[in-house]
Parts: sequence; C-alpha cells; structure tokens
Amino acid sequence: MRYDAAFSFAQREGWEADRHAALIEREVGMILQGQVALITGASSGIGRATAQAMAREGARVGVNYLKNQKGAEEAVEAIRKAGSEALAIRADVTRQQEVHALVAAVRKQWGRIDILVNNAGDLIARRTLVDMTEEYWDEIMDLNLKSAFLCTQAVWEEMAARQSGCIINVTSIAGRNGGGLGAAAYAAAKGGLLTYTKGLAKELAPHGIRVNGIAPGVIATPYHERFSPPELMAKFVANIPLGRAGTSEEIADVILFLASPAARYILGETVEVNGGMLMD
Repeated sequence: MRYDAAFSFAQREGWEADRHAALIEREVGMILQGQVALITGASSGIGRATAQAMAREGARVGVNYLKNQKGAEEAVEAIRKAGSEALAIRADVTRQQEVHALVAAVRKQWGRIDILVNNAGDLIARRTLVDMTEEYWDEIMDLNLKSAFLCTQAVWEEMAARQSGCIINVTSIAGRNGGGLGAAAYAAAKGGLLTYTKGLAKELAPHGIRVNGIAPGVIATPYHERFSPPELMAKFVANIPLGRAGTSEEIADVILFLASPAARYILGETVEVNGGMLMD
C-alpha cells in the first residue's frame, strides 16, 4: 500500500474511532439517559427549549401542547433528527380527564414517567381591577396553578411506587414581585405555585420524589411578544443588571440541572433566573 493511501486509510480509521468514542462518551455522559420526561406547554418558548435540552441528555420526551400543534410537531421533529425520541400530545391541562389521557399516552409509548415539568401557563391578557372578571380570574388560576396540581396528582403514585421521581414547577418573577401592570391575577397564581412547590416537596419527599421550581425573569419568548410592547420591554430590561432579557435556553439549562442527579439534595427550592432583576 502506498504511503499516502496508507495514511489516508489510517486517518479515516482514526476519524471513525474518534467518532465512535465520542458517541460512547455522549451516551455514557447523558445525565437523563433512559428517563422519560413529560413537559406541559412545550410547543414554544421555555417548554420547547426544555424538551430539546432533556432530549439531548438522553430523555424520551412527551411534548404537550394545546393550540400550537405546528410548534409541537416541529419540536418533536428536531428531537428525532438529533437522534432522540419524542411524542407530541394535545391536552388541555386544566381538565382532569384530558390530563389523565395525556399521562396515559406517555405511559403507553414508554411505560413510565420519571420527570414532570409543569410549564403550561399564560397571562392570557393584561387586566386590572377595572376590567377583571370572575371568569378571567378563574381561567388564570386554572391554567397557572390548577394545571400543576392535576398533572402532579396524575403522576406521583407511579413515581412513589419506584421511590424515584422529579417534578419541576415553572413559576415566575411575577410571583415574587407582583408582576407588571395588569398581571396581578397571574402573579397571584404564580405565587401560589411557588408556595405549592414547597408544600408538595414536603409531602412527596418521603416517597423519593423531588419537587422544585424555577422562577424566570424577563425572558425573550412569545409570551412577551404578545403582552409586552417594545416600550414596556425596554423598561423591564432597564431594571436588569445584566442589561438584557434572558433566553429560553438559559431557563432550560437550569430546569435540566434540577432534573439531574447533580440536584439530588435540592428540595422545595425555587431558583430565581432573572439576570439580577430580583435579588434576595
């Protein structure tokens, strides 16, 4: 064999060996390898970023959505192209029957649920007391607080039977500071979720289930595109020491940490991720 041909062959063999080693390292290093995650409200923004982050770390992911089917299917396609497994499932997580169907679909596909991320939530509209209605108040509470209760209730017994599970609630900086004008009901619901996180953590810890939360600050997501015009966003950003809005991926990274073995001794905490906008 000529020298240049032999070198080329050896080089190709070396590349193949390196690629194989990298794949093995990736599989060994995947912190959620073999686990199944259900993420509510995962068709865009923080939920979608979390689904893709967990999939990269080896999890099989149930991508829940309500209206944005296209976004959910795009998230699933991206995850599958990257070599992981995902399933898009439509369900209104404010309705118990649909939550049960959602959980059943994930279990039918993969047999279990190890991680629940209660991410579904929305401001729906900015309303002050002047234009607040009982129907609007109830809708906000159902979507941002009741949904977490229903989803948790639907999965915790399975987790308890294994003495292993992780639940992460996505709250908001609004739950700590009352939110912006017209967001009082939303802030109350998110504050309730923050407190519910602590109560659940105490209740479920003896069953091997870790419950924690994350409170995003001003994050560049479709949420703010809909509810925060440029002048309002500018005011928000002016109060952030880091001088910018956060990204969905930056929130997903912290959710991934909370779901990982690295957070095995963290319980009942709600991690503030807001660029310094709120400090305790």
